[in-house]
Amino acid sequence: QVQLVESGGGVVQAGGSLKLSCAASRIIFSIYAMRWYRQAPGKQRELVAAIITDGSTNYADSVKGRFTISRDNTKNTVYLQMNSLKAEDTAVYYCNTWGPPPNYWGQGTQVTVSA
Repeated sequence: QVQLVESGGGVVQAGGSLKLSCAASRIIFSIYAMRWYRQAPGKQRELVAAIITDGSTNYADSVKGRFTISRDNTKNTVYLQMNSLKAEDTAVYYCNTWGPPPNYWGQGTQVTVSA
């Protein structure tokens, strides 16, 4: 059974940093683009960042210049480095595969930024 397991969430003060990890198992990780989404209370899930198989990346305007997505195919892991965190970044963060269906989701990791 395919698994995506996120880690690295927590509570941080505004202006601080966190690095999220998403470890994948039982998939050929290198053939998938990977995405990070987030969902804040009462809001729809939104795309935060994506990394394609060739390493090219895309970001939501709200996180450009602050967040960096990366991947390590040798570890089947995608990362999200989050700097200069703001209160509005508070959400549950999910990783997601983007490629041959079905797409898979992790269980999410909570990020809370205190003002």
